[in-house]
Amino acid sequence: MSEAFEVEFIDRTDRKARFLVRGVTPAFANGVRRAIIADVPTMSIDTVRMIENSSVMFDEQIALRLGLVPLTTPEDEFREGESVTLALDVTGPDTAYSGDLVSSEPLVEPADEDIPIIELKENQRLELEAEAVMGRGKDHAKHQGGVAVGYRHLQRVEVVGDKPEHEADEPNVLRGVIEEDGELIPTDEFDNDLSKRYPGKELEVHDVPEAFVFHVETDGSMDVTDLVVRAVNTLYDRAEELEQAVQL
Repeated sequence: MSEAFEVEFIDRTDRKARFLVRGVTPAFANGVRRAIIADVPTMSIDTVRMIENSSVMFDEQIALRLGLVPLTTPEDEFREGESVTLALDVTGPDTAYSGDLVSSEPLVEPADEDIPIIELKENQRLELEAEAVMGRGKDHAKHQGGVAVGYRHLQRVEVVGDKPEHEADEPNVLRGVIEEDGELIPTDEFDNDLSKRYPGKELEVHDVPEAFVFHVETDGSMDVTDLVVRAVNTLYDRAEELEQAVQL
């Protein structure tokens, strides 16, 4: 890997991003992917104390659903293992949603308010207290802030000639991002079919060395940019720990 690498965003929202990284090896790219999934701490409900549950669902089933509710996780506010208390109290006929969870800490709350937990019938009630704990995805999947993380080579398309005059174009499917005269073009702009962008042309597709396009989606516990930056920082921290250990 080169001493410096370049990052260029292709498209980005609060929860999804696609960006290009140049000057890295496949091993480093995979390290970033694994760090996004496994090494960035997030808040997640870990224990539940039922006060009243007269619904049709077992306590354990409700606790499982609560554990999968993404919670906002501010940076540098909590250490790993620290906890926050949340409470829920809903009486039927009504549906208990993630937004009904009331947190003792305003910085930690459900990332989505419309996740259904259970539908309560007449005279049914669900009252509980829960403890959300700071943890990492490598310890439990409910702490994975990155819910869809992948990467692939940036590719360059070379026109090597014209097809024979009477040869019909057949679909030539390519998914990802191509580089054309220095411009980055997502293949979904032409329905992932090279024959639509280069009709009547013979093509060769090449991987661009040390250039990878990442697709990252967060569960809402943090902004996608924060998720990526925190993941890369964990790599640097581990590298420094290794360097210090070797020097001892």
